[in-house]
Amino acid sequence: MPSIRAALIWAVVAGAIVVSLALAATSPLLAWRGPIYVVAGFAGVVALALVLLQPLLAAGYLPGLPVPRGRRVHRWVGPALVGAIIIHVAGLWLTSPPDVVDALLFNSPTPFSAWGVVAMWAAFAAALLAALRRPLRIRPRAWRLGHTGLVVLVVLGGVVHALLIEGTMGSVSKLVLCALVVSATAVALFDLRAWMLLTRRKPQDRRL
Repeated sequence: MPSIRAALIWAVVAGAIVVSLALAATSPLLAWRGPIYVVAGFAGVVALALVLLQPLLAAGYLPGLPVPRGRRVHRWVGPALVGAIIIHVAGLWLTSPPDVVDALLFNSPTPFSAWGVVAMWAAFAAALLAALRRPLRIRPRAWRLGHTGLVVLVVLGGVVHALLIEGTMGSVSKLVLCALVVSATAVALFDLRAWMLLTRRKPQDRRL
């Protein structure tokens, strides 16, 4: 049973990511697009896939990657996520600079642009906070609150951004991937919060 459960978890996660990438690769919307635009679009899909992996790694939900090992991978995936976002935005900048400028200034007429910019800056801030945690000796509670708040913005902004775009990702696969991102993040945050409350109460229980 454990092996079946592990295989099922990996199949769902890998399937959602691979199907989304495959549908994006075969989308008819790419027929007249240049290579830079295609790379930028794929970087966006990869970024959303990495957002799905992050809570699964941090909470140790992926079979074969318990919490200590999962969090080490989580720390490596963070910079990869930032890199994918940079490639996504840089590629769109090269293909249409005015649109990117409007988006960054929140002047774009397309609602999805603002959500994408919010998710981008939140991801950058979360990565910067993680990098400065030890040098600045940020207290664990303050770091968790800050990192969690930024992660929620990344997920919320990224999911709304993806759902509002009529792009290369298939509508069903996009909906499934976004639902998995929201579900994985919500469950991981709930479990980690419950674990912190439990460990906080144990010393008090001993004194009683």
